[in-house]
Amino acid sequence: MPELPEVETVRRGLEPALAGQRLARVEARRPDLRFPLPVDFVQRLTGARIGALARRAKYLLAPLDRGDTLVMHLGMSGRFEIERPAGAARPGGFHYAADPDPKHAHILFETEAGTRVTYYDPRRFGYMALLDTDSLDQHPWFAGLGPEPLSEAFDAGRLAHQFAGRKQGPKTLLLDQRVVAGLGNIYVCEALHRARISPFKPAGRISRPRLERLATAVREVLIAAIEAGGSTLRDYAAADGALGYFQHSFRAYGREGEPCPNPGCKGVIARAVQSGRSTFYCPRCQS
Repeated sequence: MPELPEVETVRRGLEPALAGQRLARVEARRPDLRFPLPVDFVQRLTGARIGALARRAKYLLAPLDRGDTLVMHLGMSGRFEIERPAGAARPGGFHYAADPDPKHAHILFETEAGTRVTYYDPRRFGYMALLDTDSLDQHPWFAGLGPEPLSEAFDAGRLAHQFAGRKQGPKTLLLDQRVVAGLGNIYVCEALHRARISPFKPAGRISRPRLERLATAVREVLIAAIEAGGSTLRDYAAADGALGYFQHSFRAYGREGEPCPNPGCKGVIARAVQSGRSTFYCPRCQS
């Protein structure tokens, strides 16, 4: 499932195509995705002007001038494609995903400027909703979310408060969206490895200096992944079709049996299963 860097990459790709634009036409080619589309979905969107696109955790947010916000979640295979003018070349420097299968094109947005943005989703685990903008933070999807990991509200103090007295490992708690919003399995593994902290150690026993290191590692790995365009896993691609390549910079995730790349460590990356998810770590330097 796309994680925060992938969703942020999609937001940045959609921003110049949709922000400030009025929707001249909206087409829903099926009545549902993971959930049924909102009542009068097409009518409520057609003619609306979109404000600046935002992201909260793994949700894309498109505020409308009618008082609603279009909330979009990519699920496991959701993908937006911005239609390029006939004959236009894609920018160089990236590898691109194959053009998506038209049979999976479920939602079409067309702006007054003529830009067409299509939402594809082969597995249909993504979903969209129209929620009241003023009460968005009170909606069940958002009400319990912790701070954004790239915001000033996320720091070692937040971790110390959330970890105090807890016997669960830090990986389990970092994946809890109430502790911090938007983190997923891949980047938690990477951050813990960079911080040299065991994913299994009782979180309440991690010292404050090490929590400082962990908060820094979380920010660093997310920023690096966003700059690299995310990680291409299965069906993920950015809005322009470019494939992210941060997966080539993984230090731990997916590298079972390989030498640990942390300086001065002679350990080997291992894999364990926690709550049904693969955890990649170095048994030697992550203590």
